[in-house]
Amino acid sequence: MLKNTFLFFCTLLISCGSSTKILSQDVSSKQKPSLQQNVVRDTTKIIQPIIVGANQTDAYIPLLEGKKVGVVSNQTSVIFKYPDLDPIIPKSIGKSFSHQFPAYTHLVDSLLSKNITIQKVFAPEHGFRGKADAGELVADGKDIKTGLPIISLYGKNKKPSNESLSDIEIVVFDIQDVGVRFYTYISTLHYVMQACTENDIPMIILDRPNPNGNYIDGPTLEKEHSSFLGMHPIPLVHGITIGEYAQMINGEGWLGDNLTCKITVIPVKNYTHDRPYSLPIRPSPNLPNDKSINLYPSLGFFEGTTINAGRGTEMQFQIFGSPDLTKEKFDYSYIPQPNFGAKYPKHQGEPCYGRDLRDTPLQSRIRLEWIIEAYHNMKDKTKFFNTKSFTLHAGTEKLQKQIEEGYNSTEIKKTWSEGLAKFKITRSKYLLYQ
Repeated sequence: MLKNTFLFFCTLLISCGSSTKILSQDVSSKQKPSLQQNVVRDTTKIIQPIIVGANQTDAYIPLLEGKKVGVVSNQTSVIFKYPDLDPIIPKSIGKSFSHQFPAYTHLVDSLLSKNITIQKVFAPEHGFRGKADAGELVADGKDIKTGLPIISLYGKNKKPSNESLSDIEIVVFDIQDVGVRFYTYISTLHYVMQACTENDIPMIILDRPNPNGNYIDGPTLEKEHSSFLGMHPIPLVHGITIGEYAQMINGEGWLGDNLTCKITVIPVKNYTHDRPYSLPIRPSPNLPNDKSINLYPSLGFFEGTTINAGRGTEMQFQIFGSPDLTKEKFDYSYIPQPNFGAKYPKHQGEPCYGRDLRDTPLQSRIRLEWIIEAYHNMKDKTKFFNTKSFTLHAGTEKLQKQIEEGYNSTEIKKTWSEGLAKFKITRSKYLLYQ
């Protein structure tokens, strides 16, 4: 029963208006037994549902009325609907996000229905509807449903131009992040804040939970290795939300030239960093479920190597393999093929031998054992690293050298400790949640 209750809570952590009322009601002993009653009996108190910033329309709609609005959003920018508790119980844990959660309305559609004047939409990597492959050029265009112009913030124009902001009076930023430095939505946040500051445009940031927000880990980015995969001196797993990150960008002066963006953060209600959060929509094509998001900080390192991390399958960032790893030492195999998330996956059409990590426990740290194991079992170690890409993902040249020189996970992590300690002090100044 306790196990089922825990699984229920993991799916409950999303926003709603009506469910707040339901959860605050007393449960009568005369009612027919239900899952809700089981929750009360097993936990002695009811945990309030997480309410994301977008659902708190009363807090930000008045700030938008009568103004020309720009919206930075993608497929995750939604307002949830909950008629009752039942729809939020997943039929199968770990499957596609779309099977786990109830109905929602896209933020843009909601704002238009409330007669908010949206001038245009700015879309990050993967596009407005979230269908572009990683690294794929996303062109400007027009949204078929609303007719709104879409300005791409991925490709050669990662920062909104002065021209694109010329008819904008306020910008709303609402994108679900996953708390990993090389996940590029926080770089988009930086550029939008910078452009808004230069054009004296205020921003409203609708905050959302960080599904990897319960820990901080990894090498700290070195300034000389800054890129769109990491712009700021933070660890790989930073443990803060988009709203907290925006405050840090301002407070640490990362916009440059003494710039400070005028931001209003709509915080998440009933959220703490230790509270699990199951994403309702895949945040990008190759993060299909909670397991992939949990393993992403560890398996994302493979992006800078010749190892395939599940792209070209429906098990992205839950498996890894390569034709250059032998079946004698790696008993799991698969064949990458072009699909929704990867048009040209590594080792397309070739049998890859590696590990299936779908049954591993949830991680609350970065695991280096897998990349170390893969490197030491590579037939030709000189071909393992794509050094430039790996360095940009790691944020340092040291990690590749440490793996090549035979350091183990514990030895490598000791070299991260000073950077992590400094960041925790910096992080504490900007926290909105415990």
